[in-house]
Amino acid sequence: MVELTLPLRKVRCMNCANKIKAALTALPGIESVDVNTEQAILQGTFAPENAIAAINQLGYEAGYQHHLPLAGLSCCKCVRKVKDALDSRPDIFSSDVSKTELSAVGTLPEPQLIELIESLGFSVPHTQAKEPDAEKLATHTHELSLTGLSCGKCVAKVETLFKQHPDVAAFSVSKTHASVQTALDQAAVISLIETADFGASPAADKTNTDEGSAESAATDNRSEKASEDRQTTAGKPQDGITSQQFILSGMTCASCVSSVEKAILSVAGVASTSVNLAERTALVSSNVDSHLIIQAIEDAGYQAELSEDELTRRQRQQVQNEQVYRQHIKNAYIALAVGGPLMAWGVFGGSMMITSKADQLGWGAIGLVTLLLLVTVGKHFFVNAWKAFKHHRATMDTLVALGTGAAWLYSMFVVLAPDWLPMQARHVYFEASAMILGLITLGHALEARARSRTSKALEQLMDLQPQTAIIVDNGEEREVPLADVRTGMVLRLHPGAKVPVDGTILEGQSYIDESMLTGEPIPANKKAGDTLHAGTINQHGSLLFTAEKIGRDTMLARIIDLVRQAQSSKPALARLADSISAIFVPAVMIIAIVTAMIWYYFGPEPSSVYMLVTATTVLIIACPCALGLATPMSVTVGVGRAAEYGVLIRNAEALQIAADVDTVVLDKTGTLTEGKPALIDSDCYNGFNIGQLLTLAASLEQGSEHPLATAIVNAAKTDALSLAPQQHFQAQPGFGISGEVQGHSVLLGNQKLMAQHQIDLLPAQQAAVRASEQGATPIYVAVDGLLAGLLAVSDPIRHDSVAAIKRMKKMGLEVIMLTGDIPATANAIAKQAGIEHVIAGVLPDGKASEVEKIQQQGKRIAMVGDGINDAPALAQADIGIAMGSGSDVAIESAQLTLVRHSLHGVPDALQLSKATLRNMKQNLFGAFVYNTLGIPVAAGILFPFTGALLSPVVAGAAMALSSITVVSNANRLRLFKPDSEDRQGTQPHSQPKTEN
Repeated sequence: MVELTLPLRKVRCMNCANKIKAALTALPGIESVDVNTEQAILQGTFAPENAIAAINQLGYEAGYQHHLPLAGLSCCKCVRKVKDALDSRPDIFSSDVSKTELSAVGTLPEPQLIELIESLGFSVPHTQAKEPDAEKLATHTHELSLTGLSCGKCVAKVETLFKQHPDVAAFSVSKTHASVQTALDQAAVISLIETADFGASPAADKTNTDEGSAESAATDNRSEKASEDRQTTAGKPQDGITSQQFILSGMTCASCVSSVEKAILSVAGVASTSVNLAERTALVSSNVDSHLIIQAIEDAGYQAELSEDELTRRQRQQVQNEQVYRQHIKNAYIALAVGGPLMAWGVFGGSMMITSKADQLGWGAIGLVTLLLLVTVGKHFFVNAWKAFKHHRATMDTLVALGTGAAWLYSMFVVLAPDWLPMQARHVYFEASAMILGLITLGHALEARARSRTSKALEQLMDLQPQTAIIVDNGEEREVPLADVRTGMVLRLHPGAKVPVDGTILEGQSYIDESMLTGEPIPANKKAGDTLHAGTINQHGSLLFTAEKIGRDTMLARIIDLVRQAQSSKPALARLADSISAIFVPAVMIIAIVTAMIWYYFGPEPSSVYMLVTATTVLIIACPCALGLATPMSVTVGVGRAAEYGVLIRNAEALQIAADVDTVVLDKTGTLTEGKPALIDSDCYNGFNIGQLLTLAASLEQGSEHPLATAIVNAAKTDALSLAPQQHFQAQPGFGISGEVQGHSVLLGNQKLMAQHQIDLLPAQQAAVRASEQGATPIYVAVDGLLAGLLAVSDPIRHDSVAAIKRMKKMGLEVIMLTGDIPATANAIAKQAGIEHVIAGVLPDGKASEVEKIQQQGKRIAMVGDGINDAPALAQADIGIAMGSGSDVAIESAQLTLVRHSLHGVPDALQLSKATLRNMKQNLFGAFVYNTLGIPVAAGILFPFTGALLSPVVAGAAMALSSITVVSNANRLRLFKPDSEDRQGTQPHSQPKTEN
C-alpha cells in the first residue's frame, strides 16, 4: 500500500483541484484521493510517477516533498553550491538548504536527488537510495494519541520533528492525534515525540503493529473512508481544519489587507485565509485556536474578534458601522468647520503670509487649533501610521499622516522662524491640514454608510429564520429560543409562522411558501412524511414535525454559509490589485520624495513652497482605498444578488470563469426534463402478459434508485400488483440491472445489456422506434433468456426549458445535450427543446471525456447536471452547475448551484457573472486611471502649461470621491436584473409578510 503526498503548483481554485481528483481517481491501483489547491494525498498500489504524469498532463505541476540530512557542508559557499545546483534543475520546483539539511519539492525522485548531492562532493547520511514506491511499501502506519499540545505552534513543532527525520515517509498531526507512516517501530516514534516534551501513546482503536492483520485492518478502514470522501467535495474540512470568520477593525486600504493576510498566514496551522476590505472580515481555514489568530492580527497593529455565527456578526458589524459612521461624521464636521473658514479666507483675498508679529500671533493661535484637530480628529491616522511603521510597512494612514503632518510642521516653522525663509516662502497651510482631514473623514463616513448596504441579500436570508420555536413536550406546547432546539424534538408550526429548522412532518397538511428559498412562486403542498426547510412559511394548516437538522446543518444555514464564503473569496482578477497594492504605498512615498527633490533643486522660487505643495499633494491623492475596494465590493454585491435569484456561487473565481463561458452542456434527465418519469406504454412477447411483466420488472427495480425505476415501481403500485422479493441484484451503470425474482433470471435495461446476454430483440424493434419517436426511453425486459416485453418510460420536458434555451441562444451560447439515453430518444427530446447538437449513448464515466473533447475545440464550458451522476463531467467542465433543490451533494460538489429547479437559473447565473465581472473591471479601471492620472498631476506635470499646482485640499477631496465612486458603482449591481423575456418564477427573493 502506497500513501503519497504530492505538493501541487499552479492549482488556483477548487475547480482545478476537482479536475486533478477526477484524473487521479481514474488511474488503476489508486484507492483514495484527496486533493486541495496545495497538495494531493493518494493511497493505493500504484507507481507515483504515473500520478505525477497524470497531473502534469492537465497543465499543473506535482512533485515529491524531500527532507534529507546533509553532511560535508562546512560554509555558506557549500550551501550556495547545493542551492544553485537545485535551482538550475527544472524538475526541482523549490528548495531550502542549510549546512545540515535539505528540503526540496519537485519531480526528481529521491535516488537521483541523492546522486546529485553526492556529485557535488557532499553526502546524505543514513539514507539509502530507494524508489519512492518501494520506500512507501516498506513503512508502517502508526496511529497515536497525543497529549500536551495546546496550540498550532505545538502541532508545528511535532511536524518539524517528523519532517527532519529521514525515516518518516508521511504524517498527519493534530492537537490530539498523529498518524505517522515510517520504517520506525511504534516505540521509536513515541520516543521521538517525547523529545519535544509532549506525550504519545497508541490510539485505542487505531493502533498499528507490524502484524499484517492489524495493518491491513487500518488500511481497509482508510480505504473505506476515502471511498466515502470521493462522494463529497474536496473543499470540506480535512484533518481538523475548520473555517472561522473574524470581524476586523483598523483596516483602511488594500495595503492593510495584505498586512492582515500575512499576519494570519504566519500562524502555524493556518491553511488559507481571505480578507475582505469591503466587509472588514477575515475567513480563515485552520486547525488552531482562534485566540492565536486574533493575537497575530493584533500584533500586526489591527483589531479582531471571532464571529460565532452570521446573526452575531451582522449585529456586531451593524453596531460597528453605526459607530464608525457617527464618529467620522462628527470628526468631519469639526474639521470642516475649522478648515472651511480658513480656506474661504485665502480664496477671497485674505493674507496667509507671515509678515509681522501680529501675523505670527494670529496664525500661531490657528496653528494650535489645527494641532488640536490633528491629535483628536486625525489621531487615528497618526496612531495607525506609527503602528505600520513599527511593522515596517506603509498604509493609507501613512500617506495622510505624512501629508497633513508635513503641511502643519512647515506652517508652524514659518510662524516660529519666518526670518529663516525668503518672503515668498512665508505662506502657511493650516487650512490644508484641516480640510484634508475633514474631506477624507467625510469620505470614510459616506463609504461606511454605502458599505452597510452591500450585504443586503445575505441579511435577507438571515431574516428568514425565526429566533424562536414551539416545542411539544408531553402534550404541552412552549416557545423556546431557537438555540434550545435539539435534533429529535417534536415542534409545532402554526399558520403564518416560519419554519425554524429542517425536519419531517408527523401530522397535518398545509401549503408551504418556499419562494424565498427556491424561487418557486407556487406554494408546495406538504403532508405527513414530507420535508420542511428552515425559513419557509406555513400558509394555512397546523403541522407537527420532528427536528432533524438544526443550527448550521439546515439548508438555509448552508446557503448562508456558502454565500458568506463566496463573498469573502477573491477572483483571479483581484490578484492584480493585491500584487500592486503590496508595493503601492512605498512606491508613492518614493515618488513623493523624488517629486520634492526635483521641485527643490530645479523648481522656481520659492522652491521650498513648491516642494511642500507637490509632495503633500502626491501623498494625499495617491491613497489606495479605491484599489482595495474595487473587487471585494463587486464580489460582495454580485454574489448577494445572485443568491436573491436562487444562484449559489461557491467562490469569486467561479464567478469570473462563468463570465467567459461560451458553451452550455446539459444533462437530460432531471435537467431538461422534470426528473419524474412515468410509464406511458408497454408491449409483451413470448407469452407474457402485462401483469407478469410489470410484476417481475417492478420487483427487480425495488433495489434501484434510478428515476426510471421509480416510474416502473409506481406503475405496478397503481395497478395494485404485489411485488416479490428479489435476489442477487446487480446494477451495471449505463446498461441496466439484473437479478432473480420468483426463481426467474430477470434482465432489465437497454439494448447494450440485451446484446451482452444475446437476447433477440427483433420482435420489439418497431415498438422501440415508436417509443423513441415519442421521446420515451425504451426499456427491455428479458426473463430466463427470452425477451418478455418492452416498457416505454417518458420523462416530460420541463415547461420552462424551451424558453430558457432560447434565452441561452440569444446570449450567443452554444447549447449541447449530453445524455446516456439512446440517440433516437435523445434527439426527440432535443427537438422539443430546440437543441441542435446532441451527444447520446454516453456512459456516466464517459461524460467527462466528452466534455474534454469539446474543451479541446477551444470552448469554455458550463456543465449543467444533478451534481451526483454527472460529478466527473461537472469537475471536468470549466464551471459545474448543479440543478435541484440544494441537496447536500449538489451544494458541496458544484461551483454554482441553482436552488430553484429551473433551467432559467443558468442564463441568470451567467448574466449575473458577466455583470459582476464587468463591474469589477470598471472599478479597477477607475482606480488605476485615477491614480495613474492623479499622481502626475499632483506632482506638477501640468505646471509648465497652466502655471498652477493642484491644491492638497482638492487632492483630499478627489481621494475621498474615488472611494465613494467605487462603492457606489459596486452597489449598482443591486439593481441588476437578468433579461425577463419568456421567463416566469425567477424573481429575486423577497421578504414576505407573515401573520402570527
